[in-house]
Amino acid sequence: MQTISTAPPWPSIPALAAAPHRMLFLAGAFNVLAAMTWWMLSLRWQLVALPTPPVPAGWAHAFIMTFQVFTPFIFGFALTVFPRWMGQPELGRWHYLPVGLGLLGGQVLVLAGLWGFPHLLHLGVVFTVVGWASGLCSLGSVLWRDGLRLWHGLSVFFALAFGWFALLLFALWLHRPDDAMLVFAAFKIAPFAFLLPVYLSVVHRMLPFFAGNVVPGYVMWRPQWVLPTMWLLVMVHVVLELMHGYAWLWLADLPLLALGSLMVWRMWPRGAMPGLLRVLFIALAWFPVAMALFVGQSLWFAWSGEFALGRAPMHALAIGFFGSMLVAMVTRVTQGHSGRLLVMPVVAWVAFWGVQLAALTRVAAELRPDFWAWQALAGGLWLAAFVPWALRSAWIYLTPRADGRPG
Repeated sequence: MQTISTAPPWPSIPALAAAPHRMLFLAGAFNVLAAMTWWMLSLRWQLVALPTPPVPAGWAHAFIMTFQVFTPFIFGFALTVFPRWMGQPELGRWHYLPVGLGLLGGQVLVLAGLWGFPHLLHLGVVFTVVGWASGLCSLGSVLWRDGLRLWHGLSVFFALAFGWFALLLFALWLHRPDDAMLVFAAFKIAPFAFLLPVYLSVVHRMLPFFAGNVVPGYVMWRPQWVLPTMWLLVMVHVVLELMHGYAWLWLADLPLLALGSLMVWRMWPRGAMPGLLRVLFIALAWFPVAMALFVGQSLWFAWSGEFALGRAPMHALAIGFFGSMLVAMVTRVTQGHSGRLLVMPVVAWVAFWGVQLAALTRVAAELRPDFWAWQALAGGLWLAAFVPWALRSAWIYLTPRADGRPG
């Protein structure tokens, strides 16, 4: 008689190659912790003496959070769902392993380079550029076979292409450090032409679909005009940023506030919903909140010439919207694609509410006289929220599916 083993699975490196999201989500989970740990050590509350990084610490923090924390999760998600969205076979290992190896290697090398090794920093950026380009090629092949018909796929692809362009600007600045316009353009293009369109495209595609599956009587709202309208507004915002037209940013940000408010109002289910769905909509609510802060910042600057809110609007967007949606969406993909129940585990609740506190704290820091203390507190909350979530997620990515199925 054949004996079926009931021994618990053990982590293995080959498991990372079983599905597109595994290595990429593992890379993201690593950098969620490693990037913030480095930043915490770099703040005024230094716990250890750090060598001077090859680039200004604030710019390094912006680079890592923009190009290396969110990006592996985005590629892991896109490489998984693109074939499903377009009714094509799943991508093979040669489509996604180079992306994961490039982005993970880039993360490790950049963080190592910030400890006083400029050549490792440069090499890490090169790894990131190559891994990103590989991901664009894989996603582009899916779109091409589909005849370039799916708007959501095209929107995500072009957003990733804008992100890669901004990454190239940063890489060029490393070799032309006197040209500050390069790094300025990279940091202005990436949040609004890369991250925001990716997130809003996925929200527009997936949240009504998720809600329709579990909320009785849910009326799906997903008009096609949302995506081109969003793209028009974000490009106006980027152009104004590049032209230093801060007093006029409200011309783009106010309609974005209206669009975000409409999305929240029309998409939000009116009936009871499970926690795994509720967190997605709570995360979405951060988008109009962030845009309201951007509008206020622009109008105040037009009147007084002062940036009264500092970086508060950007951190409401980056931590509040991007960070919250990351926890919510990655938890859902991780649960579903590992053969587990579609529920919010305890560590995911801790991570989600911890991100809410971190976002509120970081926004409040801009208005406090003890700015550095509040910024360090926000970083501490980020780490406390993500440590158990990242460790549990890493275990899942390194072990076989709970239901015994491949993938």
